[in-house]
Amino acid sequence: MSDTAVRRGNPARHTDGAVRRPDPGRGPGRLTHTAVMTARALRISSRNTDALITSLALPIMLMLIFVYFFGGAIDTGTDYDSYVMYVVPGVLLLSAGFGAATTATAVSEDMKGGIIDRFRSLDVGGTPVLAGHVAASTVRNLCATALVFGVALLIGFRPAASWSGWLVVGGVLVAYIVALSWISAAIGMLARTPEAASGFTFFMSFLPYPSSAFVPTENMPDWLHGFADHQPITPAIESLRGLLLGRDVGSTPWIALAWAAGMLAVAIGASGTLFRIRTR
Repeated sequence: MSDTAVRRGNPARHTDGAVRRPDPGRGPGRLTHTAVMTARALRISSRNTDALITSLALPIMLMLIFVYFFGGAIDTGTDYDSYVMYVVPGVLLLSAGFGAATTATAVSEDMKGGIIDRFRSLDVGGTPVLAGHVAASTVRNLCATALVFGVALLIGFRPAASWSGWLVVGGVLVAYIVALSWISAAIGMLARTPEAASGFTFFMSFLPYPSSAFVPTENMPDWLHGFADHQPITPAIESLRGLLLGRDVGSTPWIALAWAAGMLAVAIGASGTLFRIRTR
């Protein structure tokens, strides 16, 4: 093949006669494909108004139920001025779990609908497709979190965080949103139908309940107390609660971020492996 053909961008032809295309999974191509897949996932989300409204409204409804229905009967055993000051950080993580769960359904619908085969024919790899869903989930979750936080301010939540505290709060929230979204992507690859994917994500959305989100873990039975203290959501909630209220949190944010990093590493590896298995 002549040098002119190479300069014109023609694919290289090897001695076996096969045409070798550039690897789309490396370099700028991967970033471009991820951006395109993210925009696609956001467009799909904007059209699925039922799921969007549910993911936004459900955490707000749960917060209002706990504050106004149960708040007067729940004794946190702490010096918080009101129950809303205690419960809001847990609701923020609950909102992240509900929002991330929709990623599993979206990924499962892609796998069931056959669009993945078309993406592969266009040299779009699995990583950009999954990363696009995760990026779109992160955007949706940040919007939902801002909405939940705004409602919390309206019903009496008064944060006292420093500027550095706000930065750490943002970092912990984003880390957990991304980690939970990748876990949901892996679940979407594992499930054979969107309905099954939606059911599997219930377990992930359930994690804030056996934690310190709504009541102190000391008030739980002994067998549940141990689990609640050592599961990944509790240090995140304790970090958010302490930082938002201007209290000393010690090394808890680092523990929360370590949990998020571990979940993220496992979820990315699992989703990549499952994608290769499903698309053989």
